[in-house]
Amino acid sequence: MWTRARGLLIAAAILALAGVVMAAVQSSEQHSALDPRSPDGNGSRAAARILADHGVETTVVTSADEAAAAAGPDTTLLVAHPDVLNGRQHAKLAGVAENGGRTVLLAPGPDALGALTPGVPSVGDPATVEPTPPDCDMPSADRAGDAEMGGMRYHVSDEDAEMCYLRQQLPTLVRVPASSGNGDTVLLGTPEPLLNDRLDQHGNASLTLQLLGSRTHLVWYLPSLSDSAAADNEDRGFFDLIPDGWSWGALQLSLAALLAALWRARRLGPLVPERLPVSVRASEATEGRARLYRQANARDRAAHSLRAATRTRLAPLVGLPAAQAHSPEALTPALAARAGGGEADDATRIHTVLFGSSPTDDASLVRLADELDQLEHRFTRATSPPASPTAPPTDKDRTS
Repeated sequence: MWTRARGLLIAAAILALAGVVMAAVQSSEQHSALDPRSPDGNGSRAAARILADHGVETTVVTSADEAAAAAGPDTTLLVAHPDVLNGRQHAKLAGVAENGGRTVLLAPGPDALGALTPGVPSVGDPATVEPTPPDCDMPSADRAGDAEMGGMRYHVSDEDAEMCYLRQQLPTLVRVPASSGNGDTVLLGTPEPLLNDRLDQHGNASLTLQLLGSRTHLVWYLPSLSDSAAADNEDRGFFDLIPDGWSWGALQLSLAALLAALWRARRLGPLVPERLPVSVRASEATEGRARLYRQANARDRAAHSLRAATRTRLAPLVGLPAAQAHSPEALTPALAARAGGGEADDATRIHTVLFGSSPTDDASLVRLADELDQLEHRFTRATSPPASPTAPPTDKDRTS
């Protein structure tokens, strides 16, 4: 068993060791994209540092409840990934602008726009991010000048909204004032200006500071799976959890299984015997089977085969049918009666040889084979027909 399984066990041990090494190497602190704590190229630590130098305190939250609780009139709420939020999370964030704060949405899609800024849908394919002039009177964009903008483009129906950085006549930066108070919502078509490796290019740093530094407190919302508001608490059945189209897929699989069963079960006529491509001598098959028994130390199986074959050959010699060849109550008395002499001794010896316990070692197995051969030879000789009286005497007869 060890010989057969050691290759797989060694491979599994190597994979486990490699996994442990990789986990140890990568066990350092990891941050996601747009994380203000991340120094990676797609992080935003540089933007957080600039804001801190200008007196803006940044707080990182990972749930909608924390974001709603931390937001206020003097707060800017930045939602890094608004498209991953569900309806309950959108509802918790909808009141920030009405309370006098600012909400900044990075590249929001139709769902986020419909919940947080009704009437400002995204249109068309995203535009390429490249240096773009502001083309508007919005003070923040005018002071920043050219910035790397693009991404989502928006169609705005609100007459009070400010639209900047036009691409194909549609803005990629939109400021929508709240219906009451000093709050507003800013739509940024791409998060590129906030990234560490793009912040120092063109007017990206200035635009970031203008948009996120208008209040003294910045709440940086990074949605996570641990958010309780993201959990779906509705009771759903098994079929509700299966993706759409499962019934059509199940029907196709059923038809395929039926066709495979018909293909494998077809019968075009009676079975036709075929000649074996190679003829194997009986002695070779016997030797091969014996080697398998020896390799597995199956002395009990070898002894059983030898005894069964001897009983099958001896039963017709004493007039027993094949059905009683392996019955000790029928075969042993018949052989003892045919042998003659001490009936009790012969019966015990014959029963031990033909129906005794299995040998415990190779020497006992060889001895059993010799005893079976002697017993069979004894009855074969006793039941052989006498020599013809007309036949001339042989040397063996003269010796006898």
